Amino acid sequence: MKWSEISIHTTQEAVEPISHILHEAGAGGVVIEDPADLFKERDTKFGEIFQLSADDYPEDGVILKAYLQMNSFLSETVDNIKQAVTQLEFYDIDIGRNEVILNEVHEEEWATAWKKYYKPVKVGERITISPSWENYNRVTENEIVVQLDPGMAFGTGTHPTTVLCIQALERYIKGKESVLDVGTGSGVLAIASAKLGASSIEAIDLDEVAVEAALDNVKINEVESSVNVTQGNLLDHITGTYDVLAANILAEVIVEMSEDAYKALKPGGVIITSGIIEKKRNLVKESLTQAGFQIIEVVEMEGWVAIAAEKKAEEQK
Repeated sequence: MKWSEISIHTTQEAVEPISHILHEAGAGGVVIEDPADLFKERDTKFGEIFQLSADDYPEDGVILKAYLQMNSFLSETVDNIKQAVTQLEFYDIDIGRNEVILNEVHEEEWATAWKKYYKPVKVGERITISPSWENYNRVTENEIVVQLDPGMAFGTGTHPTTVLCIQALERYIKGKESVLDVGTGSGVLAIASAKLGASSIEAIDLDEVAVEAALDNVKINEVESSVNVTQGNLLDHITGTYDVLAANILAEVIVEMSEDAYKALKPGGVIITSGIIEKKRNLVKESLTQAGFQIIEVVEMEGWVAIAAEKKAEEQK
């Protein structure tokens, strides 16, 4: 099968929203070439990537590569992607050069090649993310292993925004909680919640491909009894109340859903939000506060921010 590789030269700030745009456009995979990866300190004990070549990365900015089937609609799809990326400027997101290049590739050239860069990574005090095809054994008795196959849904569970969410889940899930994972993607947060002891998890995503990937990963991790994956638009049609709500999505979307998120949580419940760039930190904090939440934690990693906020136990809005 022939595919078209679309390459977008942009900024680190725009990685998440452009990845989402590519995913929504039907991308068969997303590769992120960020030169910052060359300078990260890595703990090789857990098998994280450590041998990288500068030749594989741009001198500046970040390059995102995605793969689209070559068909009669390809030109229209690419035009829609370009338009959507350009419109990110209206949200005050720096898209950098915004240079777009198309190349023809064959499926076998990319379908498995990226897997050699994806190794088990310890992302929290207890949780390790391991590719489903790796035979990874726990290092300690209390280590929790989440097996993940991103499939066609972007996200290997090791991006700073996901890591921040997982580390927060470790702090706020004590056992038997009900959890709502909004924008579940590959399902990593829902699965981690289940393995941390949450009794019931609703995982929701608008994209059909992400839902399929999440369902597969839930099955791989054998947590079908506690994780329910559905296709839907954020908090639309969500009924009942939850102890924890996780949302690793764009800051603007968090702002839009703040009031609905408040209603979806029990008194004393906690919302964990990530996917927030540094300059949007106050925007999200103000939105959550106005909705009735009390900010209890703000954590930063590599320019990304995660915010945890509580619905006060003594009052309901």
